[in-house]
Amino acid sequence: MGELLKQLSGQSDLFLFTHVAFWVFFGVILFLNLILKNRRKLRIAFLFLASLFFYYKTGGYFFSLLVFSTIVDYSLGLAIHRSSGKLKRKLLLSISVIINLSVLAYFKYTYFIADLISLISSDTINTYDYLASASNYALGTNFDIDKITLPVGISFFTFQTISYSIDVYRKELKPVKNIIDFGFYVSFFPQLIAGPIVRAKQFIPQIYKRLVLSEKWIWWAALLITGGLLKKMLISDFLSVNYVDRIFEHPISYSGFEITTAIYAYTLQIYCDFSGYTDIALGVALLLGFRLPKNFNHPYKATSLIDFWRRWHISLSSWLRDYLYIPLGGNRKGRVRTLINLMITMFLGGLWHGAALKFIIWGTLHGLGLIINHSFNRLIKTSNKAMRFAGWFITFHFVVATWIIFRINSIQNVQIIFDRIYRAFMPYDLLEVISTMPYTLSLLVIGFTIHWIPEKLRSRIKLRFVKAPVVVKIVLLSITFYIIYSLHQSTLLPFIYFRF
Repeated sequence: MGELLKQLSGQSDLFLFTHVAFWVFFGVILFLNLILKNRRKLRIAFLFLASLFFYYKTGGYFFSLLVFSTIVDYSLGLAIHRSSGKLKRKLLLSISVIINLSVLAYFKYTYFIADLISLISSDTINTYDYLASASNYALGTNFDIDKITLPVGISFFTFQTISYSIDVYRKELKPVKNIIDFGFYVSFFPQLIAGPIVRAKQFIPQIYKRLVLSEKWIWWAALLITGGLLKKMLISDFLSVNYVDRIFEHPISYSGFEITTAIYAYTLQIYCDFSGYTDIALGVALLLGFRLPKNFNHPYKATSLIDFWRRWHISLSSWLRDYLYIPLGGNRKGRVRTLINLMITMFLGGLWHGAALKFIIWGTLHGLGLIINHSFNRLIKTSNKAMRFAGWFITFHFVVATWIIFRINSIQNVQIIFDRIYRAFMPYDLLEVISTMPYTLSLLVIGFTIHWIPEKLRSRIKLRFVKAPVVVKIVLLSITFYIIYSLHQSTLLPFIYFRF
């Protein structure tokens, strides 16, 4: 029995959206979901169990954290709602926030905190994985207790449960009375691992609605899934394996032109990777009868940094706005306080991405950028085309430059990267470099061109696809899948945001 548990309790990457095993799993779920469409309670209970199974297969023994988070916030949500005293309600909300953030901090920031303490006190702080130890004791597993592993998706479902408790406290949402329904909201598998971060007031009402799936939504979901797989497998993975990773690993070995190209390549890679996951998640959820919020809106079209954060990782930026920036005072307490609140929000937004100095610097730079943006906001809002182009150009390249900090393996490499761009950017290298990587450069041009297609044209193309004859749609999707299958990398990479 112990050996079986050891095999079953480990993490698995077989349930990634890019693996056949996931689509077999999803096919079974989709079929049974349709069979149970007229039995709401049984259908939701089934989807809840399927979601728990999905997380178990991707997160291993961290499955227990998801269950723990579900029980804690379900219970505290009911308690907050039933309490009439303001002090007691605040206390219960504080308990919810403290428990959730403590669990997140333990798994995500223990090493960072331990390193800071060691730096200040000169004492070595030893880390210990209590969850792995408990699993070893109770289940006979053999996990390493000296290394704390980050549970996949913990940042996303933690923010979801915190927002639920806050919304119940604010009386913007009535608590869920059935723990199965609440557990389903927390664990819904399409967006569990890498978002979008779904608000309870957006999602929970859908649980009680009858499953209705029109032909239009089926084809729209198919388009989302196909586009997401194309972004991830054909663009993101290729750029990562064949270009970005090796140059960021050893920038000293490459010319300034190669490094500059790699920076633009990573800019496209991270967008295609993350938005590709979101597109697939939205499509899969839609086929199951649930609509998830849009998480990306062509962010590299932004004409200001404020605009960028309304387009990039929308569920996180809106979460930080509603549950951090506005409670801090937002823009209601004077100009200086507004700018301070912006900086705090972006600093913590950077820290959300990981316990590393590079993420703190990245968040801080975006905070400073937003402060400058707010100072020149009136000028940026002008309808003058030249000013709008200048706003786009500056915003895009500010974002590109800050992605360097986000991607680097060590802070020391930043100096090397800028030094190589400044000192080793030789014009006569261009033709030689271009001739050695025509596919990479073509992919960059095609990827950015598609991203910058005018919205009206994009909408028209999507509408024509949805309204096209069934045979035409099947042929187009089949050709796309064949291209993806033929050209994708032999090594399928995990999605970038799995590590956050």
